[in-house]
Amino acid sequence: MTIWYTADTHFGHDNIIKHCGRPFESASHMDAMLLANLSAKVGPQDTLWVVGDFAFGPKAKDRKWVSNLFARLPGKEKHLVVGNHDGEATQQLPWTSVSQMAEVAHGTGPHAVLNHYPMITWHRARKGALHLFGHVHDQWMGSRNAVNVGVDVWGYVPVTIRDIEQRAKTLPANKHWQDVEHNAEL
Repeated sequence: MTIWYTADTHFGHDNIIKHCGRPFESASHMDAMLLANLSAKVGPQDTLWVVGDFAFGPKAKDRKWVSNLFARLPGKEKHLVVGNHDGEATQQLPWTSVSQMAEVAHGTGPHAVLNHYPMITWHRARKGALHLFGHVHDQWMGSRNAVNVGVDVWGYVPVTIRDIEQRAKTLPANKHWQDVEHNAEL
C-alpha cells in the first residue's frame, strides 16, 4: 500500500485553467486528465489524501455530479483535508475521513502534517515532520520543511512522501523559521 498526496484539483472549475495557466481545453478535459493521472499512479489498495479544494464552481454544488466524480477516484481509502472551496456537497462524500488538519505517520519516511493552508510551524516540526499544503497553486513551491502538494506544481499528478522529501531538499529554508522556532532545543 502506498500513500499518495494531491491538492487543488478544482474539478469542474473552468476559470482555474486561465487563472493558473493549466494546459487544458476545458474543465471536462481537465477533469478527465486529472482522473487519468490519479488512476495511473494510485493503486486499488493505496490511500489518497486530497489536501483541499477537490472541486469548485456550480458543478461542485451538484451532489450527483460530485458523487459520480468521487466514485471514479482510485484507491482504497480516500481522505479530505478541507480547503476553502470544499463545500457541503464535497464534504459529505463518503471519504474515509474529513478534517481541517491531519497527521500521517510513514513507517519509513517523515511524519506529515496536512493543512490546506501553508503554516509557519506545526506539530513535530522540530522533530523533522514535513508540512504538506495546497491553496497557493503555482505561486509558491514551499520551503525545506513545508511542501506544496498541489497539482499545479507537480505536473498534475499525485505524489508520495518520497517525492515530497526529494523536492524538500531542493527548496530554501523558510526565512521565518528561526522567528518562530528559535528555541528548538526546548
